[in-house]
Amino acid sequence: MKELFSILLIGIALSMDTFSLSLGVGMFGISNKKALMLAVIVGLMHFIMPFLGVILGEQLIKIFEIKYDILLGFILIIIAMQMIVDIIRHEEEKFNLSILGMILFAFGVSLDSFSLGLGLKAITSNIYISMFIFALCSSLFTYLGIIVGRFANKLLGYYANILGAIILFVLGLMHLI
Repeated sequence: MKELFSILLIGIALSMDTFSLSLGVGMFGISNKKALMLAVIVGLMHFIMPFLGVILGEQLIKIFEIKYDILLGFILIIIAMQMIVDIIRHEEEKFNLSILGMILFAFGVSLDSFSLGLGLKAITSNIYISMFIFALCSSLFTYLGIIVGRFANKLLGYYANILGAIILFVLGLMHLI
């Protein structure tokens, strides 16, 4: 039971960046269908990435010397720039997050779960249960972040769109620095 509680806390911790970034996406009022789709894709990535981390382990890091924060930073900046372009164009009031954008978003926020997967066997022998908990937490936090972001959008209106793009852009820069 203690191990399960620890895994749940890790799942919640892994989901915090997903929640904060989903706030920014939610401010653009994406549809319920896209919100649910994004939550599912993020959840799947939070299942797949620790699994890949367990399988590939330290070999991948040694070969490519991957810097997770830099990759996440670029992904966030690209999404923020897409939001800013949508604001400038005024073509539609809602941010049009494509499937590719959702996958990039999910990939970016699940990189930390990949690195966790590298040492997951040292934490627990219940790898699959752990990955399921990570996926469930990240899906719920993604959807919750979007809902809270929508509420902020209703309160702030047009300025919420600008604020959402700025939040993602600043978070992207923070990961690059």
